[in-house]
Amino acid sequence: MPLILLNKPYRVLSQFRDRDGRQTLADFVRQKNVYPAGRLDFESEGLLLLTDDGRLQARVSQPKSRITKTYWAQVEGDPTQTQLAQLQSGVSLRDGPAAARSAERIDAPADLWERDPPIRHRVKVADCWIEVVLAEGRNRQVRRMTAAVGLPTLRLIRCSVGPWSLDELQPGKIRVIENSEAWAQLRSTAS
Repeated sequence: MPLILLNKPYRVLSQFRDRDGRQTLADFVRQKNVYPAGRLDFESEGLLLLTDDGRLQARVSQPKSRITKTYWAQVEGDPTQTQLAQLQSGVSLRDGPAAARSAERIDAPADLWERDPPIRHRVKVADCWIEVVLAEGRNRQVRRMTAAVGLPTLRLIRCSVGPWSLDELQPGKIRVIENSEAWAQLRSTAS
């Protein structure tokens, strides 16, 4: 079976059913018996991997695998070098310390799709984009880390997981990679 790359839209659950009638992965992925390798919270967007290969799912999602995940975060405020350094050296969260492999200010991502609803623009409050790379993925980790250094996240997009990236994949669209190719790509990044 293939590895499915989905650009998960904003306000979509990273599961296939919801009793409250919210949008789920079933609205975008028609293949049966595939499961997310990791999650993105309801309010986050971007790359979500799905597979029926339990070994691949475990390799991608288990923290001990240390597969990097890259996020673009639109944050409230104008980050200082001190705040970015704090993200890298580590911040204290309720579930323990968390540190980014890297955190840097970036220009707004090129060709970024509009979010519906859009981010509320506040004339007197600056915002900008940062890129955060993690080797773990706890619940709402990027949001909690940026808040801990005084940069609340307004919009969060996961742009890559290990060797896979969004590239030009639009929200709600999928790209399929054969399982053997997915394993080869994963092995090539480990070396």
